[in-house]
Amino acid sequence: MQRIHGLNPSRRSLLAAALAGAAALAGCASASAPVVPAATRAALAPTGTLRVAVYPGSPTSLVEQASPERMRGVSVDIGRSLAARLGVPAQIVVYPRLAQALEAVQRGEADFTITNATAERARVVDFASTLVDLELGLLVPAASRVTAVERLDQAGVTVGVSQGSSSERVLGGRLKQAKLRSLATLEAAGAALRASEIDAFATNKAILFELAERAPGTRVLDGRWGTEHLAPAIPKGREAGMAWLTSFTEGVRRNGELERASQRAGLRGTAPPAP
Repeated sequence: MQRIHGLNPSRRSLLAAALAGAAALAGCASASAPVVPAATRAALAPTGTLRVAVYPGSPTSLVEQASPERMRGVSVDIGRSLAARLGVPAQIVVYPRLAQALEAVQRGEADFTITNATAERARVVDFASTLVDLELGLLVPAASRVTAVERLDQAGVTVGVSQGSSSERVLGGRLKQAKLRSLATLEAAGAALRASEIDAFATNKAILFELAERAPGTRVLDGRWGTEHLAPAIPKGREAGMAWLTSFTEGVRRNGELERASQRAGLRGTAPPAP
């Protein structure tokens, strides 16, 4: 026990008792902290490191990569928090685009990402509960003939989408007159907008607002053509970790971690909660 100098015996006894009580409380708090089962840790981080797949340009994933310390994005921050809870290191792995990050999770080369939980993707990866809903919208150049979300499907209109995205799949089945142009990266989308090679770029508004800042003269239209439901994704075959991951997901929504990660990433375009 720590020795206390400079006090009379009575005061020393009282302060010693207080310190002993504080130590006991700390011990109880430590003992009551949730312990991650070994099977859960092995399922979610089988290599002993949580490999977090991200792609640049989206606040939901990664919007800064000048250095590991400056990386920010919802997937980055929540992935690091998950690794800390599991008691393993986090490795942020950057892929050029979302489709490649998702493929890495599907193959088991990455352990975690956050993405739109569509029925199609649920066939190749497993999702925990939804973290946040985002509006799907349109970013248009100043001279675009598309002046409202409802006027997207016109003859002669070219709509840009990210290659391999859920927007490409959904709009490909919905548009009857407008044509789609698949773009490999968000940088390519910004270049196409600046050159007026496309009349609109369609994806979630979190990406659109971020992209608009790098494409002067463009604007995000009011309204939405759909909603994305972003959730943590892990490879198939790791069911032993899913219940714990779902509890973790619900916890970061309640304890403010998700809100702090969203603010740090500059996340905009969230959809209002369902009534």
